[in-house]
Amino acid sequence: MNITEQLRRLRKDLGIAPIVASPAVSTQETTPYAEALRRLLRTRERAHPVKLPPPAGKTVAEGVQLVEHVHAYEASDDVVLPRDEARIDRRRLLCFDTETTGLAGGVGTRAFMIGVADWSENRLRVRQLYLTTMAGEAEMLRLFVSWLRDDTVLVSYNGKSYDAPLLKGRLRLNRIAHPLAELAHVDWLHPTRRVYRGVLPNCKLSTIERDVLRIVREDDLPGAEAPAAWLAYLRGQSSRGLARVLEHNRQDVVTLMRLGDHLGELASR
Repeated sequence: MNITEQLRRLRKDLGIAPIVASPAVSTQETTPYAEALRRLLRTRERAHPVKLPPPAGKTVAEGVQLVEHVHAYEASDDVVLPRDEARIDRRRLLCFDTETTGLAGGVGTRAFMIGVADWSENRLRVRQLYLTTMAGEAEMLRLFVSWLRDDTVLVSYNGKSYDAPLLKGRLRLNRIAHPLAELAHVDWLHPTRRVYRGVLPNCKLSTIERDVLRIVREDDLPGAEAPAAWLAYLRGQSSRGLARVLEHNRQDVVTLMRLGDHLGELASR
């Protein structure tokens, strides 16, 4: 359909009488309408993506969502540390894991999701913070810091090398005071390697889940695909991928608690 026909239909839809042109009338009379239509078409092409609703949770700050789950979990009050067999009150543990914009780290990498699992009223509580806009980073970090106590013991898998330094860097850039450097930090990757290196093909958390803890994930999104899923959500393309990232992160922090119990049982034998 050419521009003249588009103009004719547009005028008809708006109830504007058609222009009856004569040889003496300049064709420039239609130019404003043509230009308006061209602007309309260009605006549609440049339209901003539709803002999708967050896949889960409640808004706790501008650009920040909080998701909470509570799991029934049978376990003793203490966790045994594998190396020195010291016992730690389970209520002090805070298992944490981040989903980030890249796996290489560095100044440009930031966490868009932080998940934690801790012991609350004899149940396993999972809390997850995630960004729906980049502007929410500082508030998300402040909320995470508010969950830390003086006696908190951080628990991670490769977190000493990746998650903790990344969070410290982002907290420093946002000028947020935090106690991460002073808190005890137990990284399950190292005792897991001591036990299963050479026994299993590798010591990835997904391998330990499947071959040791007998945890089978359904419709799991690999961690490497998490950044793309989050960016797709920000661009208004889909929220399903971000929902899968949430589930992946939730299972990660639950596994950290279960892995600690497994390693403690091995140490007690």
